[in-house]
Amino acid sequence: MSVITIDYTPAYEQGGGIGRYVRDLVAALADIDEQQHYCLFVAGAAHSQLPQAPGCNFIWKPTKFSALWLARLWHRAHLPLPIETFTGAIDLYHATDFVLPPTHPNTRTLLTVHDLSFVRVPETASPNLKAYLDAVVPRSIKRATHVLADSQATKDDLVALYNTSPEKITVLLSGVDSRYKRVDDSQAQAAVREKYQLGSRPYSFSIGTVQPRKNYSRLIRALAQLRAEGHDLALVIAGGRGWLEDEMYQTLREVRMQDYVHLIGFADESDLPALYSGALCTTFPSLYEGFGLPVLESMACGTPVVTSNVSSLPEVAGNAALQVNPYDLEAITDAVRRIINDYALREDLIERGYQQARRFTWEDSARQLQVIYRDLLA
Repeated sequence: MSVITIDYTPAYEQGGGIGRYVRDLVAALADIDEQQHYCLFVAGAAHSQLPQAPGCNFIWKPTKFSALWLARLWHRAHLPLPIETFTGAIDLYHATDFVLPPTHPNTRTLLTVHDLSFVRVPETASPNLKAYLDAVVPRSIKRATHVLADSQATKDDLVALYNTSPEKITVLLSGVDSRYKRVDDSQAQAAVREKYQLGSRPYSFSIGTVQPRKNYSRLIRALAQLRAEGHDLALVIAGGRGWLEDEMYQTLREVRMQDYVHLIGFADESDLPALYSGALCTTFPSLYEGFGLPVLESMACGTPVVTSNVSSLPEVAGNAALQVNPYDLEAITDAVRRIINDYALREDLIERGYQQARRFTWEDSARQLQVIYRDLLA
């Protein structure tokens, strides 16, 4: 039987974002496939540090070399050390995080490109990371046998920006895990509020690494405007510290919102349904997203969404969210204001959101991935 190796490193290293994507996709794959032989490659780990494999047909292939050191060896020193050095002989390698390592010539390769934000909104990217991705991602795309894009918007960007053949790209949409559902239990809500020291004030919820692409500075200014109008609202931001974050902290001080913006860092995944459910709305006015999973997670938890009308977000939100120009502060402010003031609108968005979220499942994603694997191995 053929051997498929999946790069599980993001799932091991990253609490949110791509880490969650890889964890949920692999878990769904394990639920539906007990036949195919899978290896999960993990950089910077030892067997003793890894949990039980997600299925009986999955085995770990860790190396103590960190992802950073491997990147230096492969993409800066250009050392032709094939991934098979760590995994053993394989038939297909799935690189899940933008970059394809060296492989043996006969190994088929699948590369996931989540977004091209570092090209589309370069001012929001860390300069060092952008320089690295600008050099490595186009080369990886060219070498890959096939490419997965998180959305039609990302596929369109790959074609437009890198002249990639559309036939080489398949859109693989994300899913919403079944744990994302409405939490109405008052004790659970109170426990989460206490854990993250949120107090009792109504709040808008945002999630994502603290970086310019998430547009938190405008969101904080919108909060300041709403509070000036008399709306007693807070903002809760769940996400680790990222890059180029000084502007956000400067905005926070400038508009004196320190007491009303809760920066809670990475929230435990088990707490996210309660955090979504406890919010008046989820605000996700990102400047660019390859997919935008928080939009669907919020909808699945029965919380209305304000999001952007750019990149993949209209695909994800459909007609179930208020979509705004993310560069328009007044549009963001007005959308949240409408959700505060218009009960009928809020209820309509909640119902539409439930319907939209049900369209995206990890099982569907995993079944599509199975077909892609089989086609590449044929």
